[in-house]
Amino acid sequence: MGENLTVSGLAEDRLCVGDVHQAGSALLQVCQPRQPCFKFALRHDNKHLPKAMVRNGFSGWYYRVLRVGQLAAGDALTLYHRPNPDFRFTRLVEIIYRGKATAEEIRRMAGLEGLASQWRDHARHMLGHGPQSPGS
Repeated sequence: MGENLTVSGLAEDRLCVGDVHQAGSALLQVCQPRQPCFKFALRHDNKHLPKAMVRNGFSGWYYRVLRVGQLAAGDALTLYHRPNPDFRFTRLVEIIYRGKATAEEIRRMAGLEGLASQWRDHARHMLGHGPQSPGS
């Protein structure tokens, strides 16, 4: 079961793919962008809002739970480990939602530590080495 977190002072432009954060006693890893859903558009009566959020750098991200733990409102979120300091999260968002990756970026994504398996598989597929892409 997932939970939504609102983190003050942390935005996409300060993340790298695979960043591991500690929140309370839990370890969480940034693994992929999230797509703002249609419910958000319905709530604000604006069908263009989800795409505008992504276009303006506010898609948000999904965490993979590396260590189950307890966290509470007000707990600090700290960077615990950064395995890919040269692969910015904002670049991943551009690649996924705009499809403009270099061949080197695709090769890198195919084995990128911390990246969600569906996007690693998608990169391998683009290289001709793996299963179908997400949404195919």
